[in-house]
Amino acid sequence: MTVDTVFIRGLRVETVIGVYEWERSIRQTLVFDLDMAHDIAPAAASDDIRLALDYHAVSVRIAELVQSRQPELIETLAEAVSAMIMSEFGVPWLRLRITKPTALTQADGVGVLIERGERRAGGDR
Repeated sequence: MTVDTVFIRGLRVETVIGVYEWERSIRQTLVFDLDMAHDIAPAAASDDIRLALDYHAVSVRIAELVQSRQPELIETLAEAVSAMIMSEFGVPWLRLRITKPTALTQADGVGVLIERGERRAGGDR
């Protein structure tokens, strides 16, 4: 059984996020790392982008969602982003890390790492 993974690393999106009043008045950068199950064999065999998981389209939709939602909690954002990717792009399984690099001055970043769905062969679209 082969399960392929399409990934995005270090996607930076500026948005309003946070629970404190001062955070609601500034834009902060969030960093997204994403692994998505997808069968790449059909795209590889045909060299047809329509059969590939379009990571550019995924990146654009993440940025749109993040900038429009502006939740207080990064956990809320993680659930919304994962649900959107799974439903709009037919991704059966994903691992999503969202890092807030400026949340703690003594740390490189804080955030959440979630996995959703079932990783299976074929990556049914």
